Amino acid sequence: MNGITEALRSGSRLAEDYICSRDAARGLYEYDIRWESGLQARAEWVDQSENTRIDRRDLAEYLRIYNKRVNDHGEVHASITRLAEQDALVVTGGQQSGLLTGPLFVIYKAASVVAAAREAEERLQRPVVPVFWIAGEDHDWDEVNHTYLPDHQGDMKKVKLQGRFAGRDSVSNVHVDSQQWVNVLEQVEHLLPDTIHKPGLMKCITEIHQSSSNLSDAFARMISALFASSGLVLMDASDPDLRRLEQPVFERLIRKNEVLRSAYTQGASLVQQAGYAMPAEVAEDGANLFYIHEGTRLLLLLKDGLYSDRKGLVSFTEERLLQELGEHPERFSNNVLTRPLMQDSVLPVAAVILGQGEIAYWGLTREAFRQFGLQMPILLPRLSFTIMEDVHHKHMKQYGLSFQDVQYHMEKRRSSGSHSRRRSR
Repeated sequence: MNGITEALRSGSRLAEDYICSRDAARGLYEYDIRWESGLQARAEWVDQSENTRIDRRDLAEYLRIYNKRVNDHGEVHASITRLAEQDALVVTGGQQSGLLTGPLFVIYKAASVVAAAREAEERLQRPVVPVFWIAGEDHDWDEVNHTYLPDHQGDMKKVKLQGRFAGRDSVSNVHVDSQQWVNVLEQVEHLLPDTIHKPGLMKCITEIHQSSSNLSDAFARMISALFASSGLVLMDASDPDLRRLEQPVFERLIRKNEVLRSAYTQGASLVQQAGYAMPAEVAEDGANLFYIHEGTRLLLLLKDGLYSDRKGLVSFTEERLLQELGEHPERFSNNVLTRPLMQDSVLPVAAVILGQGEIAYWGLTREAFRQFGLQMPILLPRLSFTIMEDVHHKHMKQYGLSFQDVQYHMEKRRSSGSHSRRRSR
């Protein structure tokens, strides 16, 4: 396989400027993209801030139980043992669970976590554990219930997990019965070409899905099949056992909600002053927390001292919300702005692997980290690849086209198509 190193456009100027270390973006983040220069400083900060995180022995105990169920491998358990050590650090990253792992960039992100952990361990000469968290708390079922495979003619076909799933419950809570898995596997069996690898692959994914009752567990077992031997530890953000460990962090998020809202508003102002488009919504009345009510994940607002959702299905005073948290921590969930704070309150993070869209909205959070007694970790972009088949490479060689030529014409065509669509509206 031949590899060509080439920068690809992301669609996010803020993320691109961060990756290129441009001054306009630099002030929105704690560390520079050249992580080697900040790695030792970050490790020292993590050492000094052990009391800001949940007890790592309790964390290791939870991770051992969860991974025993979906990621049971000797190397994984060795990683968890190392994580329990006082000087261990983590490189982490995560993604929503998706059918058959979802988009290919999910695999790239997991691989990036493993590679960065190994490099950090070599540089620091101390344990650095790769951890991949599954955003099973997300509720956008239509975003994760399908994938695409090429048919025998090379056309892309959508493979969808059929079923009627009412409400907006977390993906990890949506039950998938065996017949729904069978329907998906039959489509995969039909679409995959007959190669020497097909029987083993079908056996593997059939066993995985027959032993899974929801998409998050199936996703975890798929990632395990690919990465367990590398020691990659998994965790599901919606797991009730993890939620119980996180309960004190949610309590702080509620008690400091006014301060955090002000910090996010300040972050949004700084992003705009630097000349960037807003990467995520920062609502003035947003509590930046979700509450799961009767199978529906509701975004909470804070107005006139009351936490409620837009439709008025729930309403809590702070005292009543804290009581609910004490009794039912599994009903609470982060949004995109508080998830980074939760991650660093749970794990001793040296660096986090992010897609470029994620890098952009993390630019809103630096002051929130500080107000929460934390520090934004080193941000590293996930590896990205464009895979070209031999037939395409043959055509490029035939017509004397480089990858840059193809990339330029594809971007030009995309741009003209976008202009054409805007004119037709």
